Amino acid sequence: MINSFNTRSTLTVGEKSYEIFHLKALLDQGYPVDRLPYTLKVLLENLLRTEDGVNVTRNSIKALLEWVVNAEPNVEIAFTPARVLMQDFTGVPAIADLAAMRDAMERLGGDPNRINPLSPADLVIDHSVMVDHFGSQDSLNLNIEMEYHRNRERYKFLRWGQNAFSNFRVVPPGTGIVHQVNLEYLASVVFTHKIDDIVQAYPDTLVGTDSHTTMINGLGVLGWGVGGIEAEAVMLGQPISLLLPQVVGFQLKGRMPEGATATDLVLTITEMLRKKGVVGKFVEFFGEGLTHLPLADRATIGNMAPEYGATCGIFPIDRETIRYLNLSGRSAETVALVESYAKEQGMWSEDGAQMADYTEVVELDISTIEPSLAGPKRPQDRVALKDVKAVFTHNLQAHLNKHCGIAEERFKNEGGGVAIGGSIDSKRGSVEVELNDEKTLLKHGAVVIAAITSCTNTSNPAVLVAAALLAKKAHVRGLTVKPWVKTSFAPGSQVVPAYLEKMGLMDSLNALGFNIIGFGCTTCIGNSGPLLKPVSQAINDGNLMVASVLSGNRNFEGRIHAEVQTNWLTSPPLVIAYALAGNMMIDLATEPLGQDKKGEDIFLKDIWPTAMEVSQAIDTHINRTLFQEHYSRVFTGDSYWQGIETATSQNYDWAPSTYIAHPPYFQGMSMEKCQISNIVDAHCLVMVGNSITTDHISPAGAIQPDSPAGEHLQAQGVKLKDFNSYGSRRGNHEVMIRGTFANVRLHNKIAPGTEGGWTTHIPSNEVMSIFEAAERYRKEATPLIILAGKEYGTGSSRDWAAKGVNLLGVKAVIAESFERIHRSNLVGFGVLPLQFISGENADSLGLTGREKFSISLSGNNVKNITVIAKGDDNKEIMFSTVVRIDTPKERDYFRNGGILHYVLRNLARQFPATT
Repeated sequence: MINSFNTRSTLTVGEKSYEIFHLKALLDQGYPVDRLPYTLKVLLENLLRTEDGVNVTRNSIKALLEWVVNAEPNVEIAFTPARVLMQDFTGVPAIADLAAMRDAMERLGGDPNRINPLSPADLVIDHSVMVDHFGSQDSLNLNIEMEYHRNRERYKFLRWGQNAFSNFRVVPPGTGIVHQVNLEYLASVVFTHKIDDIVQAYPDTLVGTDSHTTMINGLGVLGWGVGGIEAEAVMLGQPISLLLPQVVGFQLKGRMPEGATATDLVLTITEMLRKKGVVGKFVEFFGEGLTHLPLADRATIGNMAPEYGATCGIFPIDRETIRYLNLSGRSAETVALVESYAKEQGMWSEDGAQMADYTEVVELDISTIEPSLAGPKRPQDRVALKDVKAVFTHNLQAHLNKHCGIAEERFKNEGGGVAIGGSIDSKRGSVEVELNDEKTLLKHGAVVIAAITSCTNTSNPAVLVAAALLAKKAHVRGLTVKPWVKTSFAPGSQVVPAYLEKMGLMDSLNALGFNIIGFGCTTCIGNSGPLLKPVSQAINDGNLMVASVLSGNRNFEGRIHAEVQTNWLTSPPLVIAYALAGNMMIDLATEPLGQDKKGEDIFLKDIWPTAMEVSQAIDTHINRTLFQEHYSRVFTGDSYWQGIETATSQNYDWAPSTYIAHPPYFQGMSMEKCQISNIVDAHCLVMVGNSITTDHISPAGAIQPDSPAGEHLQAQGVKLKDFNSYGSRRGNHEVMIRGTFANVRLHNKIAPGTEGGWTTHIPSNEVMSIFEAAERYRKEATPLIILAGKEYGTGSSRDWAAKGVNLLGVKAVIAESFERIHRSNLVGFGVLPLQFISGENADSLGLTGREKFSISLSGNNVKNITVIAKGDDNKEIMFSTVVRIDTPKERDYFRNGGILHYVLRNLARQFPATT
């Protein structure tokens, strides 16, 4: 490697010496690196260490050194992460792609054994457990048995990959949520790598195939979510191409007030930054408020970076970082290296002081934080606890107007909070159900799911202990969870129940039905399982607007459960409180949760634990021994995992399977680049509005029996009980293409009056499933486009939202704006992202979606492209769009038909097969 800035140096820690690329050496050369934001120092070190004159040049390093705080991003750099992190929903298709690339490598005359991760890659199986069983002591074991029954084919494939690919590790099911395992065990903060006889030390950096990879930012580790496509390229040695970002400083002042939690803080930050607009920017937290903010709270804030739109939300390395590394069982050698390296490189923070010059600074006095929820369908829509009843009432009225034809005056006259279930009982509108051998009324606003789940909160002992203490006080006072509520508790790691058992709090959680149902990401990704049958029937019969309350990070439409229209994010103790109340139509600040054995009202404030109670429990019972004991067998797995037999071949034997199928992306591929053809007379397959998420495009939850995917599985002999989820079947393109745009809440404007995966086949004017229409267009040799509004592709870093669109025959997506990861994924799979010019959209241009669209793709480095839309009357609408292929490297990917095709061709040329 080149060392044109002469920064190679030696750092000695104890008896060991490490090669480092010394940032302070640049001060002597006149570069004010001490004023660079923390994240840019990490990127600078990365460029200095990987300078090769090709991907990383002296000029690109110089551009970073001369970073202008408020300049629009226009300088491309090549970032080489130290490692890659995956979860199984996104990891299985990534490993399937690598297996298919080995086969394609042989066909192209290359050495298939060169298809291996060059960067260390870890995959944590955490997305496959579903809440089939709940509310009993055997829920965990029953769900584990069901998980292995459903996913044995997938797990067998991953065990093959663990053996076949070098530099690749798998953390078995039941260990914990990927981000908490990363936080508690995998991350090193300072990475070490031996080259010949020299050990280099440098910042631990990563990309992950889950949006919430940013949780590790709380530990001072720079990382963010990417699509599986991009992650595969990184594993194969490709740097990530990105534009030097703007960096927003977020100053925290004060300390948390009594009664507020880290969840309330992060929902407030999410609301603030979404309104501010930080998409594509880095956010760094600083200020004296950090001195009162535990590492777990920082991780909770970092986790939600995708929700507030930033690429990352990072905290500096400081005393709290060192405290947490010691607590979580890291070695003394690791801890000493982290502190010495951070101080030597100017990456150490004292007392939260501002470390850098920022593009702009946002301030928050955290003493003003109040208990909050976010909902009913977006994580940035924060609602103060005291206002939830009113907000829900407003949304309910809209629901009644739309579905039941009930006027607002009648709604008010009948008490507002009384359910009005239409045809079931026109007077009071409630639906009678029988639960636990007793008849009761299910009403609008009923909380039917209450889940302590997701990496956002299950990494945080403070909110989990608070929830457990609240459960204990509620149980002692005689409160019980309402019978229609499906309760669940999915800890982020096995350390969590260990410390709750030590505190004597698990029995109280169990008594209220919050038994552990598994270790993984469950309700937050749609793995909530079925509702109680009488509850499900009542919701559908009465057209009831019910709710889920979860301690997660995502509540998009159709994500949590198909029958639940409103979903609310909140802290674990409030999840339990709403389970006790049983309905959203209650003001928890002023109305009682219930009555004790004497008939006296019990209010939330009566059972809410104090900050002192929580901190005493944590300080007394959580120690490094717990972490060391439970992570000593992190890669071992249980008897189920160890009992899975798998092949040892270097190439995968693609046996028939409804879970794993040979990806079609490399069929017919040659060593020559694709010919970029103009798009002529394309039809619009889907036309949607703002905030269309990757959940709308490629759902992860339940597969409906009457959907194209459900019908396909039944045709393959799969029984309904074995459908599993879309997320678990991402290794099979035949299922996933049929699941593209299959979200039950999708509203396609060219199929008015429908909800779900429907469209209109324009030539015949027939309404049909989107998959069926795409197949008909394919037979007619008709290219397709998508029209969309703002924030297209928000949400999870779901590469199937790009893969599925590609396989449906979509050539271009024209939107008002794109979410960062999804835009990159579209390019990475050969789909052209075009953006309406500012102030224009489909509506302002008079587009109906029924036109024929033509797009000329001739010319190199085109920044703007004119689209011609021709209506039935042959009238033409011409409009300009911005080409959102943002970097030269992305142009290379697009011209090759996608990032994997680009990498495969290069590797085949570089490593021909040996004879």
